[in-house]
Amino acid sequence: MTTFLYARVSTTDQDTAIQDAALKKAYPDGMLRKEKASATTMERPVLQLFLDMIHEGDTLVVWKLDRLARNMADLLAIVQLLRDKGASLKILDQNIDTSTATGRAFLQMLGVFAEFETNLRKERQMAGIEKAKAEGRYKGRPTTIDPEAVRHCLEVEKLSYRATAKKLGIALSSVQRLAKQETT
Repeated sequence: MTTFLYARVSTTDQDTAIQDAALKKAYPDGMLRKEKASATTMERPVLQLFLDMIHEGDTLVVWKLDRLARNMADLLAIVQLLRDKGASLKILDQNIDTSTATGRAFLQMLGVFAEFETNLRKERQMAGIEKAKAEGRYKGRPTTIDPEAVRHCLEVEKLSYRATAKKLGIALSSVQRLAKQETT
């Protein structure tokens, strides 16, 4: 049975020293790996390596819940993967252990409240934007794509959508959207 200790920070100017110390104090013989990444679970190579390596009876340990998952969907996917492999998750600062029924229930409740808080924040933000729009203070993001340049590439230079996107340094979907607007 292996104990995998995962420490993560989001930016390069941060370090994992506090997490490292707490993880090593709790599990001196654990396998500690660190990661500097602000990305989804699938874009974190160290975490992916741990999830690939973990087997039945193993434990993944993190210092805090937010060091493991950015949202409820990622958290549930990780917990399910660990459960399917017969492994468990421990979160030190909240003393959560998914190898117990109580730990699984508490983790799910925390996740629900975290997602609820995120949704409330989004609602407040949208309400603020709507108010600012009504008062004429919010115009949205200024356009950065010149529709005339797109039209010129497509109609005059006879470039493909892909070539137009590459030449102008914009997304292919933007070229397609603007071309569709021209025909309607």
